[in-house]
This record gives sequence, structure tokens and C-alpha cells, in this order.
Amino acid sequence: MAGSIAATPTYQLQPSSNQVALASNYITDFNFLNQYLPDTYEKEFERYGNRTVSSFLRLVGAELPSNSDLIKWAEQGRLHTKYIDCGTVPVVGAGEIVIQVNDTLDPLDSTVAPGSGAIVQIAIRVGQTVVVSRNDGSGENKGIVIETDLTNDQFTVAFYEGGGFTGGSAIGAPDLTVFIYGSEFRKGTLGMEGSLEAEDFVFENSPIILKDTYTVSGSDMAQIGWIEVTTEDGGTGFLWYLKSEHETRLRFDDYLETSMLEAVPAEGGSGVLAQVTSDQVGNKGSEGIFYVVENRGNVWSGGNPAALADFDAIISRLDKQGSIEENVIFVDRDFGFDIDDMLAAQNSYGAGGTSYGLFDNDKDMALNLGFSGFRRGYDFYKTDWKYLNDPTMRGGLSGTGNVNGLLVPAGSTTVYDQVMGKNAKRPFLHVRYRASETEDRRYKTWITGSAGGAATSSLDAMEVNFLSERAVCTLGANNFFIFQD
Repeated sequence: MAGSIAATPTYQLQPSSNQVALASNYITDFNFLNQYLPDTYEKEFERYGNRTVSSFLRLVGAELPSNSDLIKWAEQGRLHTKYIDCGTVPVVGAGEIVIQVNDTLDPLDSTVAPGSGAIVQIAIRVGQTVVVSRNDGSGENKGIVIETDLTNDQFTVAFYEGGGFTGGSAIGAPDLTVFIYGSEFRKGTLGMEGSLEAEDFVFENSPIILKDTYTVSGSDMAQIGWIEVTTEDGGTGFLWYLKSEHETRLRFDDYLETSMLEAVPAEGGSGVLAQVTSDQVGNKGSEGIFYVVENRGNVWSGGNPAALADFDAIISRLDKQGSIEENVIFVDRDFGFDIDDMLAAQNSYGAGGTSYGLFDNDKDMALNLGFSGFRRGYDFYKTDWKYLNDPTMRGGLSGTGNVNGLLVPAGSTTVYDQVMGKNAKRPFLHVRYRASETEDRRYKTWITGSAGGAATSSLDAMEVNFLSERAVCTLGANNFFIFQD
């Protein structure tokens, strides 16, 4: 009979840190009236292991300086011309027809107002040869362009087939797809009339300022404890404030990464954009990785892809994008198991479920029931993402829009860097932080007050301040996949 995990006791989510006015707190529970002393374990037990979740951007990206409030970059458009929303008058058997292009401008084009529905200016010239295919799959013709009307986004095609055109309904209907495959000219004629100008897609992002602080009174800095503290960054000792200061630093380090994942821009009419209650908090937001991929990348929804047919659909979409050879899938635990089970099912000797993973498993060795990657059209490498599993972050969330995984192309891409004024190689994901010759805001930390070695004010405390100003650049978002419920 299948079992289940009991609802109680469960994992602890209550934060162990609290906001307290340490300057007024005095320890009052010393008890010397009891003659019996307990045995004490001085060192803390790390019951949750490594509690930090940052590591994703360190694995797949880089950090680069920037000296502006706005980061802009250009990405290449398509090389070839294809229109998928074309129509014509219903002239069956005609040797030539007029085709109307109804395609709207690419919504990723930053020069076009969202929702404008502007019609693309056609890039088809006289003499070019085209494939005219019916969108219902009923057939196709090949022809040559004999006339263009740029004002009305129309062109005339003469067909090579003796039977002429066999389809069409209405000039405004999306019945036809047309793409250019070459050209043909007679002997002794002039060259191609007109030329095409390359266009880039220009994207931008804005850095946000992140801050944190930790305050401890001078008296508490001088108070010894009986517990030897320990933190993930190696801090040890019997001074309790060291633990709180180190945990503040670790928490800030995590937020530097998670803010680059989760950040969204403030939309028009939003409460953030209109807020006037506080003049301290930010009111613009930034484009985080999840937001960019949801809007400019590829989205898999409705559960995890758990069959080869699902990955075939993903591969088919990647074929239509940048066709990046190597990709890394960062997954939560359930998605990782789904991939393992899918790959294990391909092993014809695995009916009992014990011969996959390492295919030379025997009774004297540990059984490997997992896979680190596979190849099907492209190379896919799988790795667990702690951020998606941690119950204090995205772990345990479910429902519409919850993230189960992220496919990231490996390697780098070439973009035009407007600050450098030239093409540059950049990782698909990288962080830009504010910096100049006199100010580096990648990761600032400083101490104020009159305790802990600082002597900047009369405050009997040590204040540790943290600050960073940064934004993430997601290049070639069309090559990314986000997997959601």
C-alpha cells in the first residue's frame, strides 16, 4: 500500500531572526541558585545544512561593470524573410495573383508601441522567387515576384506551375504563408532593384539598489556566550553578535541573486509606480530572468514534460529559435524525478527498475537511479536547483505560474555593447553592476557607530551596512525555456 508523509511535524518556516532593540536589552536570567549544572553542547548543530540558496548566477553567468542608470543592448533579427498572415482574392487557376501581407510588426521590436498592431513593411522585391503555402496544409505553389506595392503591403506573384494557383479566399484572411528562397533574372538585365537594411532588436534594463543593515550595541559586543556559533561563511566564536552579522550578510548575498530572478518592472497604473507614502522605497522595478523569459522566451505550462514526446515538442521549438547545441535544465526535485523516470523507461532491461542510471549496476554497489543529462537533438544537462526546493523560498509552492524549472543555453553570444561601442561576447545571463573610477557598487559594506572599531558617531553601537546596485541582462531570451504549473 502506498504511504504518505505525515502532516505533522513539518519543516520549520518561522524565521530565526527578529527585529529587537538591542541597545535596551539586558540579560536578566542568570541563575546561580541551582547547584546542578547541565551538560551543554557548545557548538550549534546545523540541522538545516547549508541554508543559502545563491549559486545559480555564479554557475551560468558573469558580473560586468556598468556606469549608467540604463543598460541597453542590441540583438540580431532574423536573416530570412517569411510572412505567415497573407491573403489573396479567390482566383483559382490564375497564373498570377496579388498577395496582401497582413503580418504585424514583431511584438519584441522595441520601436513599436505595445498593442499598436502596426503592419510590417514588406521586404520583398521584384525578381525574387517565393514559396506560397496554404496555411491549412492543402498544398503550395512556387512563383516569382513581378510587381510590388510597398504603400499597400502587396506584391504580385506569377507561378511556375501550369495549373496556376489553387487556393485563396479573401485578401484579408490569413490563408497563406510566403517565404523567399532565391531569385531569377533574364540575361543582360539590371541588378536587383532596392536593398534591405538590417535591423536589430534593442532591449534595455534598469538596475535596482538593494540594501540591508545590522546593528548591535557595544555592550552586547562585549558579552560572551556559552554557545559556539557557526555560519555557512565560516564564522565561529562565542560572541553571539557574530552569528547575526554573518547571517545578515548571507541573507543579503541570497537576495542579490533572487532579486535578479524575481524582479519585475512597475507597470503603468500599478501601486508601486504611484506610491507616495514613502520616499525611501524604490518605484521602478527591474526585468528579472523569470519575467523576461515569460515575455520574450518560451513557456512550458500544464505540468512537467515527462515523456520523450514532450521533449520533442521542446526541441522542435528550440529548432525555430537559436538552435543552441548545449542546454542546462535547472529543476526542482519533482521535475528532476520526472526526467529520471522518463529516461529510465527507455531502458529495455529496466522492467524491475533496477538497471538504469549506471547500466553496470550490481548487488555490491550503490544503485544509481538518476541521470545527469541526455542527448536528443541537443545536449541537455540536468541539475537540481536549491532555490526551487527550499521551503523558505519557492519550494512547496504550487498553482498557476509556479516555476518548476528553467532551461538555460550554455556558452555566450555576441551583442553590440553601446557603452563599449563595439560587438562583445557576453554570457546569455550576466549581471551588470554600477561602477566608475571612483565608486564601485557591486558589493559595498561599511561600518558606522562607535563600537567594533568604528568611530564615526557617538552612537554606542556598531552598524554594518550593505548595498549593491545591479540588473541582470538576459540575452537571447528566445533560447530559454521556463517550466511552470
